[in-house]
Amino acid sequence: MSERTTAALPPEPRTARAPGRFPFRIEIDPAGKESPWWMTIASVVLALLVCAVFIAANGKNPVEVYAKMLQGAFGSEFGFTETLVKAIPLLLCGLGVSIAYRISVWNIGAEGQFAAGAIAATAVTIYFPELPFYAAIPLMIAFAVVAGGVWGALTAIPKAFFQVNELITSLMLNYVALLALDYFVFGPWRDPKGFNFPGTPMFTEAQSLPTLGGTRLHFGLAIALAAVAVYALAIRYTRWGYELRLIGANPEAAKNAGIRLNRHILVVMIVSGALAGIAGMAEVSGVAHRLMYGISPGYGYTAIIVAWIAKLHPLGLIAASVLFGGLIVGGYSVQTLGLPSSISSMLQGAILFFLIAGNMLAKFRLRRNGR
Repeated sequence: MSERTTAALPPEPRTARAPGRFPFRIEIDPAGKESPWWMTIASVVLALLVCAVFIAANGKNPVEVYAKMLQGAFGSEFGFTETLVKAIPLLLCGLGVSIAYRISVWNIGAEGQFAAGAIAATAVTIYFPELPFYAAIPLMIAFAVVAGGVWGALTAIPKAFFQVNELITSLMLNYVALLALDYFVFGPWRDPKGFNFPGTPMFTEAQSLPTLGGTRLHFGLAIALAAVAVYALAIRYTRWGYELRLIGANPEAAKNAGIRLNRHILVVMIVSGALAGIAGMAEVSGVAHRLMYGISPGYGYTAIIVAWIAKLHPLGLIAASVLFGGLIVGGYSVQTLGLPSSISSMLQGAILFFLIAGNMLAKFRLRRNGR
């Protein structure tokens, strides 16, 4: 072809980007379900930084406040054992929530299941007051397991068979359980010798969990750690655990493989509720030694953050429970500096906010515009 003919041909279309066009685009990756491991650490750091602004706005030194919280929660034997005491219900409730989250069932009802377990365990002390220790404690645990499991099933049944949103039912059932607790402690179970205090009679020694030395750290810690060990083994080595992991990864593939999703929804919610019920039993038997108004400072709700920050991992659950137990105890410590103990709730909320934000950001991908 001659040079003249070539020059007469129209130019080929150019693929270079137009002037002013951004060379990258942002896409949402539906497969991006997990945020990177460092996002959890970044969320905690960002929460501390943001809360430091509010602490400084109140005229306090954030470094001094955080140092006081750390000292109060972990700087002494008393503080550390109190942190572990707070970690016990968080670990049990967080474990229950994690099992449900494995198959994307959002159990927001651990607070109500905790209350149901506490009520059922206290019923043993009310109606069977003369039982010896070796009979009273196992019966209290059994009652708590059944009550918490039934409360979980009340969410699972509508979800499995009528496609009712479990977020609504589990949340509403919290209020039912807490109002039932108030009825008993203000009504038929109120201690006549309690100077009008809304609580049941004090438990006897036979109805109380053993404690470690002169501390309030009780046998519930061993129960919680044993439950975590069983969870870790079951998820990794049993068929049930394999099916849970498969459902969590791809529900449609699991359904096509013959796995009955409704059955697993029922099972995980019953197990989840039973674990929260044990937490309620451990709290009334090992710490308060009675059922009383406000027995839970929100353990069931904090357990949601514990499960999220742990990414459902057994060791992560233990670490997150201790961390948030330390936040609760540390919140009490800063009262000596003139700040309310609710600062721990502010930190918990900030951590959850940044965790959710990080998880959402992990779904975004920056792509280079191709030809």
